[in-house]
Amino acid sequence: MKDEELRRHVLDALEFDPRVDATGIGVAASQGVVTLTGHVSTFSEKYDAEKIAAHVKGVKGIAQELEVRTGYEQGNSDEELAKRAITSIGWNVSIPDNKVQVKVQHGWVTLTGEVSWNFQRVAAESAIRRLSGVKGVANQIKLSNNAQISDVKQRIQDALKRSAALEAHDIQVAVHDRHVTLIGKVNSLADRRVAEQAAWSAPSVVSVEDKLTVG
Repeated sequence: MKDEELRRHVLDALEFDPRVDATGIGVAASQGVVTLTGHVSTFSEKYDAEKIAAHVKGVKGIAQELEVRTGYEQGNSDEELAKRAITSIGWNVSIPDNKVQVKVQHGWVTLTGEVSWNFQRVAAESAIRRLSGVKGVANQIKLSNNAQISDVKQRIQDALKRSAALEAHDIQVAVHDRHVTLIGKVNSLADRRVAEQAAWSAPSVVSVEDKLTVG
């Protein structure tokens, strides 16, 4: 696919999706790598714009250069945002109580603490992503050593096989000391992320190194 055709497809996808206002978003494409520039009004729009672009056929990589211009300067203090973030995390039943700490500086939220499962770490970030005033999120929550499962590799391979989006036989899984490496080839950037999620779904995994290529 030519660069201009891919750029147009990504822009059309952004303009079609109601989750983002594409008015301030610029798109460039070079050899399958898409660069998003410009600005959006919320961090959730920035996050969604990247996900939308990743699902466009032909996209092999994304350079995210969008700026979040929130109403922070118009009165949202870090203290108020921190309070709302803590409340939002507290209401999420997927996140264990008193396991996640929140720090806010100039609209940027940093999450720390320790949980047992990756889905809990993801849920904490998701809980605050759509709060007004958030400019960015640094998820530094660690995974505990409590869950020790011996058949991690088999669980991940089974999860890959269950996914209708993937050709599981093209993906190799290596596991060493709870660290997972994915090697092989997938059809799209979206499929690559599905494979990563399958790897993270296994208990006791603390990191996933993605060496998959998009072809």
